[in-house]
Amino acid sequence: MPTRASVKRYVRRQVMRAAYRTDRHRPLDPNLAVYGAYWNRGVACNPAAIHAKARELAPHIRGVWAVSSRHRDRMPPGVPYVIEGSRPYWRAMATATYLVNNSSFPGGFTKRPGQRYLQTHHGTPLKTMGLDQRAYPELARKADFAKILAHVGQWDFSLSANPHSTEVWDRVYPGSYQRLDLGYPRNDVYFTATAEDIAKIRAELGVHADQTALLYAPTHRDYREGFVPDLDAESLARELGPNYVVLMRAHYFYGRSAEIGATPTGRVRDVTAHPRVEELCLAADALITDYSSLAFDYACLDRPIVVHAPDRDLYRTTRGTYFDLLSGRPGDTPGAVTLTSGELVEVFRTGEWRSPASAALRTAFRERFCPYDDGRAAERVVRRFFAVPFAPPSR
Repeated sequence: MPTRASVKRYVRRQVMRAAYRTDRHRPLDPNLAVYGAYWNRGVACNPAAIHAKARELAPHIRGVWAVSSRHRDRMPPGVPYVIEGSRPYWRAMATATYLVNNSSFPGGFTKRPGQRYLQTHHGTPLKTMGLDQRAYPELARKADFAKILAHVGQWDFSLSANPHSTEVWDRVYPGSYQRLDLGYPRNDVYFTATAEDIAKIRAELGVHADQTALLYAPTHRDYREGFVPDLDAESLARELGPNYVVLMRAHYFYGRSAEIGATPTGRVRDVTAHPRVEELCLAADALITDYSSLAFDYACLDRPIVVHAPDRDLYRTTRGTYFDLLSGRPGDTPGAVTLTSGELVEVFRTGEWRSPASAALRTAFRERFCPYDDGRAAERVVRRFFAVPFAPPSR
């Protein structure tokens, strides 16, 4: 028997949907844009960089963020937002001319004629995505491919960071949208941050100038429940000594449920809750990752990347990848590769992590996956999407 609370929620949803249908007959607001990221988790990723640049280049555009109620505490002061499912949310979704998201707008949104929807995505596809997931039973069981295709049908623009992404998006998200091969706005900061900016971030994280900061940022595992890291960060820090600090960041799918915590040595920091992964990348002297798309972004910095994936066979069997990140082939592998904790320690002890061979792999990887990133991607996207003309060259 339904509870009083469930009945109340049902009635509220029906009232909101009815109001939304009414609002969809209102005129579109030509100066309103709604932004969303990671299923309404707050200000982040490409939409955040686009929003910031739009405030600079198109100040007449009023940007509003769609945020779920459980993530409202993440909103920066002064940034307008509406709570997912609320009356203001549905009013904004019904009347905004511009929509920007790196995932989707939950709750039954239907795009109106005249609305412009930019799908920015949130990474370069290494693991299988979209319709390609049909070949993997565990993924296919959880996915609604009809819903995916319906969502793709709402896109007007699809943003790509590299030709590989464009090729994959075209296949796994088939649609009539326009391809924007303009680079990832979230990566602009890697080209514009100053030495002072980086020093400030490191100081805020408690990383001393003479310490080497290693950012460990693994992706999630579909075959696991909860965050189970494939390396013992405390052991790694102890083996490498006091000149090293390990910054651990769990995937956002685990979010606040990830239990990492501080350690007795103080050289392992839980940075999962840090609001900007880009700042963590700027602070790190090297990245340790596995199948996370963060490797493609971090390559913009031209700093060492170590791929640590003890479960390579299981991961590729259960999730699938578009190429073998651990193959050692130029263009596929961004640096040193390790399969055990002992190998990972030796990579740093011997200096292999920053050897000429690792640097050569990183260069080929960066050339393949970062060809459009130059610090001006956000400007290109804003001018294209919001139809802001380029300023004539000064005489």
